[in-house]
Amino acid sequence: MKLTPSEYRLWRNKCITLLGMSGVGKTRLAHLLRRAHWFHFSGDYRIGSRYLDEPILDNIKRQVMHIEFLRELLRSDSISIVNNLSVDNLQPVSSFLGKLGNPEKGGLSLKEFKRRQRLHHDAEVAAMRDVPEFIRKAHEIYGYDHVVNDAGGSVCELEDPGVMELLAEHSLIIYIKATERDEQQLMQRAEESPKPLFYREDFLDQELTIYLRENHLDYVAQIDPDAFVRWMFPRLFRDRLPRYERLAEQYGYTITTDELARVHNEAQFNQLIELALERRPD
Repeated sequence: MKLTPSEYRLWRNKCITLLGMSGVGKTRLAHLLRRAHWFHFSGDYRIGSRYLDEPILDNIKRQVMHIEFLRELLRSDSISIVNNLSVDNLQPVSSFLGKLGNPEKGGLSLKEFKRRQRLHHDAEVAAMRDVPEFIRKAHEIYGYDHVVNDAGGSVCELEDPGVMELLAEHSLIIYIKATERDEQQLMQRAEESPKPLFYREDFLDQELTIYLRENHLDYVAQIDPDAFVRWMFPRLFRDRLPRYERLAEQYGYTITTDELARVHNEAQFNQLIELALERRPD
């Protein structure tokens, strides 16, 4: 979808898809717009609540079954386990994705890690394909005028070109590009608090081989899970940057994290989008 600033201003039912690495401000912006009565479609929430709900619960139950007292209660249906996922609490999705490495440190085997990665990939594709239907629901059922699609940080990794074409048909694609200063902050945050990440399988295989060689390790179970994530994050970041930029060039527009930091209300957001449209006339 390509628009002029005036077309955007007059667009009665605005729909924006936000792209960018986790941590660049997509969700903060989506929350701001939600307070201004935009419908907030969270890709990660849809993944966890619809497409990974059962695998997430199975994973939790698998852990519970290691505890004798709880195992018997679970087997006799004396207790139940629910997934308390919310738009503001996506920890169950992250925990399910997990980290690769030493099982004694909470790591997953390569086979299990890749299985979960594939499940997450397929769930993200399905969640993004749900966006047009949720745009309809937002207008017809819930009475919202505008919609913001808060897409996950790994959308640029999806091996399904039809997804971006669908999103571009139904929404204005906005890529949030991190400035050099914010890139460093993202790196520091990943260093201090390494979180589970999604990797394309070919990228994972390539980098894993290098990591094992550089650290003189013979097999995956010797890997410290957090250390591996810390090592991988800068490489993943650099690998994703050109992917995001190609998507923005082909399907949408770019704003920076510095520009976004100055947005504190809906009017300022709309002004920033008009600026992005104006500096890239199509």
